[in-house]
Amino acid sequence: MKKPVFGFIDASNLFYGGVELDGFPYSILDKEPINLIKLIKYLKQKNDNNIKPIARIKFYLKLAQFGYLLQLKPVKIFHEPGGKISKKANCDVDMTFDLMRYLKDYSDVLVLSGDGDFAIVLKYLMKLGRKVTVLARGERTARDIRQLAGKNFRDFNYLRELIKFKV
Repeated sequence: MKKPVFGFIDASNLFYGGVELDGFPYSILDKEPINLIKLIKYLKQKNDNNIKPIARIKFYLKLAQFGYLLQLKPVKIFHEPGGKISKKANCDVDMTFDLMRYLKDYSDVLVLSGDGDFAIVLKYLMKLGRKVTVLARGERTARDIRQLAGKNFRDFNYLRELIKFKV
């Protein structure tokens, strides 16, 4: 029986890296097909007036059809001195919490993020004997994440070329 694998996707980290994931063949990440039990995608829930609510709902439903469990975090707006407006929806805390919350449910974990903030939790998971595979864009991945993942780091750019070659 294959070990259960959970996937955790930091969508904003990958979005700003220019990576499209919907329909991605996760099975190419390993020599053997993986037993992907749960795939959780952490998204910012934007209050964008340019996007109609129906379109946003259709988008979320489409992601659910692809098999994603969605964790939506509302974007908070901060008015700073000098009139600057910043927007923040820190999904990292939610993803870190879920990595720990579901710990007993998976043997291996697939993390789709190059964000160095996850290094401490990934190191802890590895210390507990979990196989941690990181999938991200090499040039946008924190050095400590690449070093930590070692041979279990997968670069999207390389995989994109591999997929093109196989097709």
